Amino acid sequence: MRMIDTFVKPMHREGIPFVAIFALITLVLFFIWEPLGWLGLALTIWCYYFFRDPKRAVPENKGLLVSPADGIVSMITPAVPPVELGLGNEALTRVSVFMSVFNCHVNRTPISGKVTALAYRPGKFLNASMDKASDDNERNSLAIQLEDGRHIAVVQIAGLVARRIVCWTKPGDMLRTGERFGLIRFGSRLDVYLPPGVEPQVAVGQTAVAGETVLALIGTDAPARHARIE
Repeated sequence: MRMIDTFVKPMHREGIPFVAIFALITLVLFFIWEPLGWLGLALTIWCYYFFRDPKRAVPENKGLLVSPADGIVSMITPAVPPVELGLGNEALTRVSVFMSVFNCHVNRTPISGKVTALAYRPGKFLNASMDKASDDNERNSLAIQLEDGRHIAVVQIAGLVARRIVCWTKPGDMLRTGERFGLIRFGSRLDVYLPPGVEPQVAVGQTAVAGETVLALIGTDAPARHARIE
């Protein structure tokens, strides 16, 4: 890998209009007052960086469920999946990954399967790191049926700064592990509801990488992972 590839990443097409607007404002600011122009340039670079879409080494081993987002594992707790998905009232293990405005915000499919339900629900814009954000905030929920007939749920949750959830998949689509399915602008959270009996293989406080970090092992009886912070 070239050194420049460490810093310069491809940008998702969703970011093109925003970077163009930031760049245009920056030109105007340079005409008004040069220091403001440099500030605008810094914000333009940040905007490009926010919409970066780097390639990921997605594991292809059967039964691996990977993180749908870059960020920090903020919560692992029992919770009932969104009612609009029709997955029942049983509490499942929910793994939440919180994305700050500095994380890559392209969302990836946790595991291969068929999208059986997709539901958008408007709501509030509370801090996405809060537990009640799962119930109160704007969200977009997907139910994915696995090869063995079980389901997982993936929920995109808008946050305090985020104002738009983007999802370009639909019911009936077959998705592969690590495949891009959406993004959220600008700072938010992804929840993954694991099938009954499946234990998480990450710990609260762990850094997750979308498409690479294994959240759970499907089809095994692996115990929940425990970790210590050093």
